Amino acid sequence: STGQLSLRPGEIGFGLSPSVVHGRKRWMHMKTEEFDKKFEKGEDVSAHLDFAKATRPGREQKRVNVDFPVWMIQSLDREAQRLGVPRQSVIKVWIAERLEAISR
Repeated sequence: STGQLSLRPGEIGFGLSPSVVHGRKRWMHMKTEEFDKKFEKGEDVSAHLDFAKATRPGREQKRVNVDFPVWMIQSLDREAQRLGVPRQSVIKVWIAERLEAISR
């Protein structure tokens, strides 16, 4: 095994855990049904998950550039300093609050 991922139907792709065999990574496969049963029994399945590749659907980030007047930047910076957070955090929270308010 070269450590490359190869899945057959019924095997979980997110639930692969590496094991080292003869100095090389080898992926251990687990059937989806087996993983589900362990999870539903409350067993710890974290050893079978690759958290480095985990994603949260709908939470991907995309960079945007926005030009603000200097007075806005100064006001944002004052608020960010008052709260002890970066300017970007203030902008994100305020925009999220506004979007949530208009979606009600």
